[in-house]
Amino acid sequence: MHRIVVLGAGYTGMIAAIRVARRTRRRATQVTLVNPSGRFTERLRMHQTATGQALPDVSIPNLLRGTGVEFVQGRAERIDTQRREVRTADRTIGYDTLVYAIGSVADTATVPGVEAHAYTLNTVESAGRLASVLAATPDATIAVVGGGLTGVEAATEVAERHPAARVLLLSRDAPGPLMSPRARAHLDRALTRLGIEVRTGVDVVSVRPDAVELAGGELVTADATLWTTGFTASPLAADAGLTVDERGRIVVDATLRSVSHPDVVAIGDAAAIRQPWGTIHGTCQSGIPSGAHAADNIARVLAGKAAKPFRFGYIHQPVSLGRKDAVIQFTHADDTPRRWFLSGRAAVIYKELVTSSPLPAYRMSKRLTVPAAALASRG
Repeated sequence: MHRIVVLGAGYTGMIAAIRVARRTRRRATQVTLVNPSGRFTERLRMHQTATGQALPDVSIPNLLRGTGVEFVQGRAERIDTQRREVRTADRTIGYDTLVYAIGSVADTATVPGVEAHAYTLNTVESAGRLASVLAATPDATIAVVGGGLTGVEAATEVAERHPAARVLLLSRDAPGPLMSPRARAHLDRALTRLGIEVRTGVDVVSVRPDAVELAGGELVTADATLWTTGFTASPLAADAGLTVDERGRIVVDATLRSVSHPDVVAIGDAAAIRQPWGTIHGTCQSGIPSGAHAADNIARVLAGKAAKPFRFGYIHQPVSLGRKDAVIQFTHADDTPRRWFLSGRAAVIYKELVTSSPLPAYRMSKRLTVPAAALASRG
């Protein structure tokens, strides 16, 4: 019995668990999925949770029904690479192949006060606490730190859902820095239309209960601060002795195996995946295909075949600007912008059709092997 353990039931870990169970169902394998929560969390929609919108409540055991995957609810606290064991608070799980899909979270440790005073989109609980603030104080001042796509989506969602609120977007760079000038111009118009106050070229050096402090000493008053910048991986891999990069991501070879521990496969945000054009930055768009590829490689190796290298290129940057507007920047493989983009209603339709919830793809994957290329548009 070959024991395959998948750590993390996010977008990437879920497709890996379902797909490897299907691909190895005729072999003597046992697939176990470990996750702290029994509910499936759509990280890409956490900005909607933060504004009080109800999302579907999806049970992980229900999602896995019929796959043969065993679900263990618990947080992996330690990996023993010598014994090939994962330890949670109340059990020890042995593995022959470990799929590490724990992902990454907003970095709350580097800047003083973030851990104590800022809200994040790392968990449903933190996003829900911000929703409670907005519900109790509709005219609150909300400072969103970070002008990346996560910060833009969060700021626009808050401004649209709570028009009485004052929304500040604080960033070092202009919002949407990787977009073409025309696509970024549409994004800027949406921020202006929603009344969002944008300040660029600023560094937040600390977060206080009622303000953020900028480099130079200026205090920007805020009833709540949402932190969306700076991402870091879990220290679990480094603590286990796996080779990691400066951000804590597992360094992998071309087939997604750890360069120091080949019985560990790392995928999604948890892996430093090199491509000819550079290192992949974590998104659902790249994570789900890496999970599918890892599952296929495990099945190949168990069948006595060689693992194949992972090849990936970005195709778009989809950004919601509230529920009624969006911008889709089409990209080259390295995520640099092409000339083409969609905006307005056409972009909203595209985003809902092409980059909507991956749940249908998971359910379909229980019955057939979806081509990995078809999963690349997600996220």
